[in-house]
Amino acid sequence: MIRVTVWKEYLHEKEEPVRHIYPNGIHGCIKEFLQTDEELVIKTATFEMPEHGLTDEVLAQTDVLIFWSHMRQNEFSDEVAARVCSHVRQGMGLVALHSAHFSKIMKGLLGTSMTLRWKHGESERVFCTAPYHPIAEGIPERFDIPKEEMYGEYFDIPKPDDVIFTGWFSCGEVFRSGCTFHSGYGKIFYFQPGHEEYPVYYIPEVQKIIKNAVHWCKPSVRKASPLDCAEVKEVTLP
Repeated sequence: MIRVTVWKEYLHEKEEPVRHIYPNGIHGCIKEFLQTDEELVIKTATFEMPEHGLTDEVLAQTDVLIFWSHMRQNEFSDEVAARVCSHVRQGMGLVALHSAHFSKIMKGLLGTSMTLRWKHGESERVFCTAPYHPIAEGIPERFDIPKEEMYGEYFDIPKPDDVIFTGWFSCGEVFRSGCTFHSGYGKIFYFQPGHEEYPVYYIPEVQKIIKNAVHWCKPSVRKASPLDCAEVKEVTLP
């Protein structure tokens, strides 16, 4: 079984129109469709929980963290952000959604400004540009999102391992919409679609991509302690 924690601030959904679109929160919507996969065990956490619901104990029992953040990026605990980064480097998988690109966690793991250009209310066509990748399994060569927040280049990220999806927007902008990275022992997938004012997480292709990403991000190796520079006291040659 893959143990998944879905994290969302759960602040937008307390007001209209977002509450109408996601009455159980975006994290609740994601949990609901992930529960159709019998290989996954899902729990949720939110911003206002103690330590944002991301204690060492929770993270130690999480194989893949799905993370969506926006309103409280700057107020997110530095200590908790560093803790999450450490667990990713030890092997925990991370699926970062939409505006989580600008979170302290993603900046800490990838080491760049994570800046981009944005504009509300465009349609998006998502092209599969790495059909060989496991995250693209079962995804058509392209699919449409009727309304989405445009994210545009230049996207200040390190060179991805793979750009699996590329978004084209009705205003003419393009974006590297689905990218994979590694940090330490951990696998990271960033996926751009998912603005809170639009029902993007009900789209079957989006749900399938997130499910695939969870399976791909699951740990291959999980270290028991943070990575460190270890002194070699003795070398034995064969």
